[in-house]
Amino acid sequence: MAGLQDKRVLDHKDHRRELGDNAYVYPVVSRRSGGLSVGVNLNPDKVCNFDCPYCQVDRRIPATTFSVDMPRLLSELDTLLALAESGEIWEHAPFDTVAPAQRTLCDIAFSGDGEPTSYSKFGVLVDAVAEIRDARGFSEVPLVLITNASLFHRPGMMECLSSFHARGGRVWAKLDAGTNAYFQWVCGTKLSLDRIVRNISMVAQKWPITLQSMFLTREGQAATDEELDAWADRIQELLNEGGRIDLVQVYTVARNPADASLGALSFEQLELIASRARTLGLRAEIYP
Repeated sequence: MAGLQDKRVLDHKDHRRELGDNAYVYPVVSRRSGGLSVGVNLNPDKVCNFDCPYCQVDRRIPATTFSVDMPRLLSELDTLLALAESGEIWEHAPFDTVAPAQRTLCDIAFSGDGEPTSYSKFGVLVDAVAEIRDARGFSEVPLVLITNASLFHRPGMMECLSSFHARGGRVWAKLDAGTNAYFQWVCGTKLSLDRIVRNISMVAQKWPITLQSMFLTREGQAATDEELDAWADRIQELLNEGGRIDLVQVYTVARNPADASLGALSFEQLELIASRARTLGLRAEIYP
């Protein structure tokens, strides 16, 4: 695989996706996964129905790939998993710079330059990815869907998620706000937060989910206590409706966002936010 001699350090602060001539599959060291996460980008055209100001995708640079070539994607995945299966991946730069404790394949994540469930053949691809994973001896490695939950209500999507779950899939659903005004700013959308919460609830009533919640500063100011209380109220709403939440991930920016007015929260600020989820009886972890 060309490009493996690049000497840059691979850690959670470096999520550049260059890997030889790969167009769809990329490895990163993920602070939330706890090791190596293999990303599958189903939105190489950089089109997304959200426009989060903290997103690291630079949409000022035109996309060079505009559709998903499924055979090529699956070939890229198989090649990368073969290196992980043999252990050879840790002998090549930049993977040889990964800390020993993180030299584990933790997940295969549908995550990239847009909302993965917007890909029309998502269900078909899930099955194909799972087959390659299993054939390479990684059947216990979960599939992860990193999603903004905006499309769960579409016809056929729950059937896709059922297949995803049957293949060992885990849904990480984004909930970054408690009020509609803050949600529309922090997620860069005119969609309704009520719609998102209903979608998350619909899935969480069927399968346990992880909530992923990004908090940050804007011109030095963090979200207000009122906003954070409203966020906790939304989580309580999910629980009241029978939703199952395995984990709440409270995190902040780790790499430079496109908007220079945004900044990271401190460890102490993240702990105060996570404590709201813990008060609801949930497990919550922070990622400074």
